[in-house]
Formats: sequence, structure tokens, C-alpha cells
Amino acid sequence: MILPIYTYGHPVLRKPTENISSDYPELPSLIKNMFDTMYHADGIGLAAPQIGLAIRLLVIDLAPLKEDDPDLGTFKVVMINPTMLEMSEEEEEASEGCLSIPGISEKVKRSEWIKIKYLDEQFNEHTEEFEGFKARVVQHEYDHLEGSLFTDHINPLRRQLIKSRLTNIVKGKATCDYKIKTA
Repeated sequence: MILPIYTYGHPVLRKPTENISSDYPELPSLIKNMFDTMYHADGIGLAAPQIGLAIRLLVIDLAPLKEDDPDLGTFKVVMINPTMLEMSEEEEEASEGCLSIPGISEKVKRSEWIKIKYLDEQFNEHTEEFEGFKARVVQHEYDHLEGSLFTDHINPLRRQLIKSRLTNIVKGKATCDYKIKTA
């Protein structure tokens, strides 16, 4: 089922998220719906707050990028209750966009590598290190679980320059090819 994506200004995107247990209602269906919603919106990552749920769950599938980088094409993951363990001090800057902030992309500095602990959809625990683009996408989606958006990481001058565009999203004036739910 394709779900609406909650956009910039909606309170759920800033709400603290809670861990879930293996008996979370209809979890396999929720995970499938998150992937379906993400694919429908041409995204590569989606966190539960983006569909209105303040829980610690995110999905990522980098398969659409396999032509640019075959290594990315095999990266598909479900992370339940993730915890960031380490982040490098070294950062890389690259352009980011977000399904919850349609039509806006900005350069964001992110740690070059991260170490994260999470549960998969069978509730098996994993501790993994990611670098480069994989680390960037995981950090972006993880931020959603922390009530943070990529616009929080851009310099104040750039944020001021896009303020009217963000205000338009809050007012429901965003246009995109997928279902959205505004504040």
C-alpha cells in the first residue's frame, strides 16, 4: 500500500521516536508498505516519521543507483531501533534532497564513515560500519529518527535563502508526483 509522505512542517517529523518490539502490530506489512511508498516516490530511503509514525524504523534500497555504482545496487536494508555508535570527524559535502522536503536539495556535510547497531526485520542484531554514500544515506534516514532534517545541517545563510520555499511546503504549496500529507 502506498502511504502519504509527511512533509516539512508536520510535527511528527520533529517528534522523538520510540523503539519497537518484535510484536509491533503488522510489522511485516508496515515494512513492505514503506518500501512500496519509497519506490513509488522514486526515493532511496524512508524513515517511519515520514509516514507519520514516531517509531525507530527505516528502510533503504540503493538499487536505483547500480548503474552509477554496482556496489550500491546490492545495498538494501531494514533498520529497527538503530543506535549510532561512532561517526568519523572527517566529513564530506554533497547535495541531498528528501521526500519530506520536495523540490529542495542543498549541500550537506556528513561524516565519511559511521558505525551503527540495529535490528533487522527478523530482530537479529547487527553492528556495521558504512562509508561514503552508504554512510550518507544511513545518516540522513537516522536523522529522521532523531527529529532532525537535512535542512538543519545547511549553513544559516543557505537556510535563509530557501526559507520561502520551506514556508510554501508548510502551507501545502508543494508539488510532487506522490501522495503527501502537510502540517
